[in-house]
Amino acid sequence: MNVDRIVLLFAGLVILASVALALVHSPWWLALTAFVGANMAQAAITGFCPLAKILRALGVRPGQAFS
Repeated sequence: MNVDRIVLLFAGLVILASVALALVHSPWWLALTAFVGANMAQAAITGFCPLAKILRALGVRPGQAFS
């Protein structure tokens, strides 16, 4: 799995977890969903993603173009 797919998987899992926590525990967990969405938007605009930088430093191979 490459960096791009791991970042998307992680973001999706955090969003699902925060929605589930908002339903079960407190609606304030939706702030985490908003944070993930804002981070995804800024990453799309600026090209900077903190998780991608961490994964690359850990040796995960970078994303490749789809064929």
